[in-house]
Amino acid sequence: MTSGGSGRRLVVEADGGSRGNPGPAGYGAVVRDAVTGEVLAERAAGIGRATNNVAEYGGLIAGLQAALDLDPAEVEVRMDSKLVVEQMSGRWQVKHPSMKPLAKQAMSLVQRLPRVRFSWIPREQNSHADRLANEAMDAAARGLVWRPGGDSGPVDAADTWLAEQEGTASRSRAPTPAPNRLSGWMDPAEPPTTTLLLRHGQTALSVEKRFSGVGEPELTDVGHAQAAEAGARLTGSGAVAVVSSPLRRARQTAEHVAAGLGVQVAVEPGLRETDFGDWEGYTFGEVQEKWPRELAAWLADPAVPPPFGESFAETSTRVRQARDRVLTAYGGKTVVLVTHVSPIKTLLRMALDAPPAAMYRMHLDLACLCKVQWFADGLAVVRSMNDTAHLRTD
Repeated sequence: MTSGGSGRRLVVEADGGSRGNPGPAGYGAVVRDAVTGEVLAERAAGIGRATNNVAEYGGLIAGLQAALDLDPAEVEVRMDSKLVVEQMSGRWQVKHPSMKPLAKQAMSLVQRLPRVRFSWIPREQNSHADRLANEAMDAAARGLVWRPGGDSGPVDAADTWLAEQEGTASRSRAPTPAPNRLSGWMDPAEPPTTTLLLRHGQTALSVEKRFSGVGEPELTDVGHAQAAEAGARLTGSGAVAVVSSPLRRARQTAEHVAAGLGVQVAVEPGLRETDFGDWEGYTFGEVQEKWPRELAAWLADPAVPPPFGESFAETSTRVRQARDRVLTAYGGKTVVLVTHVSPIKTLLRMALDAPPAAMYRMHLDLACLCKVQWFADGLAVVRSMNDTAHLRTD
């Protein structure tokens, strides 16, 4: 490592993600002043089809380069990837061929900095870098390139970072198409994890078609009947667990299902509904009348939140994290996820490898079921969607 520097101590937070692993991938990194916490630089990019580990190294390399440009005296790198932290700290060997050139490039940057140490942090403490990575992936899905403060530029002007690491691509190379899984034709090497996605039953707000986010309306009598019918349907599903959003309407629905299966309800905070902020309790027409510009912006861009609410991009980030936790906990098994419209649409979109705009093309009825299988190779198959055959109530 070189000596010198400006005397400033910096913190680099870096992350990367892949929607499919491998799948459409991107990275994010933020550089902060270690004393004040001030954000000094942000970096993010979509890198085409890659694995989580490749994307995480991308975030590390981008963060180290951004820190180097600021001429620091000391850098602490914080990541939620145990693999990258241990490899860069020298405690674990880099064995995978695709990782070796990335680790070498990162180490060359480390050696140009005065002092560098690596620290593992929990995922929830790395939310800024995670958000940047997801913004970059969302931008790439819309044919754009992430820029600080927003998306701009055609995708063919993007950084060819991933291709350059592989040493195989030119700027004119077409993106590698995602492999397909012909459901019913291809025998998976390992059994898939099956998620049965159940939307909660009716509430007073859903009767009137009002925005219902993080508020706590209870199920109506009809809603309880719908939940009971869904529970009866799922008794023969082979599900080993029921995982619910923390919101009351989902938990009430989940209790009906869990009773039939003879299991306890597990709560997953990441499965809660989108926070609609000031729009909570209003109809779409009322929002259109009172917040016309804000509604138009929200419909046009998944990164735009309602006033004092949460964007669909933010929802996507936490739902993806929740999905990954579920797949880790129940790998190869069947599990019921009781949640809401936005998380279910998000999971369907991820399974289909579809852009964010696909959420506006889906319709989900109250207490409907969707079935998605997630395979160990990172691919997924949607087996059914908006199934209401079990419902007998009006």
